[in-house]
Amino acid sequence: MTIPLDSDLMRAFLAVADTGSVTGAADRIGRTQSAVSMQIRRLENSLGQSLFLRLPRGVALTARGQQLLPYARRVVGLLDEAAVALRVKPLTGPVRVGIPDEYSGSVLPRALAAFAERHPGAQVFIRCDHSAPQLQALARDEIDLAVVYDWHYVEEGELLGIDPTVWATSVAHGQHLRSPVPVAIYFRSDWCRDFAQRSLDQQGLRWRVAFECDDAGAMRGALQGGLAIAPISRSTIPEGCRELTAADGFPGVDSARVVLRRNPNGSSPAIDGMADMLRAAFRPLAQAPR
Repeated sequence: MTIPLDSDLMRAFLAVADTGSVTGAADRIGRTQSAVSMQIRRLENSLGQSLFLRLPRGVALTARGQQLLPYARRVVGLLDEAAVALRVKPLTGPVRVGIPDEYSGSVLPRALAAFAERHPGAQVFIRCDHSAPQLQALARDEIDLAVVYDWHYVEEGELLGIDPTVWATSVAHGQHLRSPVPVAIYFRSDWCRDFAQRSLDQQGLRWRVAFECDDAGAMRGALQGGLAIAPISRSTIPEGCRELTAADGFPGVDSARVVLRRNPNGSSPAIDGMADMLRAAFRPLAQAPR
């Protein structure tokens, strides 16, 4: 038998669970205490389960209440997301975006796909490359927005967050314990020479080049496969790998800023909407402790 769960009852349930009291919940959702109490009773009656333990001061979730909590958050979150999506006027027109190669396998593809789905009238073009070519494309008016790394803290633009590059190793293979240490690098990369390789030399570590590439996906593959340790942004360390810290005898590589640059030659609602999406995608970096 399917039990209907009213969204208003879910919101009341979450408010009580989060505040720990009917009084706090009433203040949060703008209802009277008696109205909130009635909603909770209705929900418990429909489920045939007690969801809260009544304490001398406030309430606590029962085991069934704990079980319901993640589902309630998901339901309410989806409803709120749908409401926002339906209120937003669909955007149209072209928008050209450059993203760092290193983020091509993480959060950005999902966020960009969600933007394209929400705004089917927008013609989204994505250029995935390293920072220097992205800046050149921006200067040639080939893209409208560029997300780039700023290692020297000199780039103009909007700061999206800080994402340090660190050395990482495969947990299963432990290549960092070898001497000389096998290292993966980007070939023909001034950054690799000036930051990644120099960090090892300054630490006095013996190392050798074991893998060269010009693609972040290949770099992650070498790392996960245990071919070498690799310099990688902390937020993009793949599954089965971990950061090498000072306790392991390895230095950090850089403290790169992630910056959003805009093409000064034009703007549009679609470009502004994409900029908002990029800010949201990188918000965890902006809020992460440094």
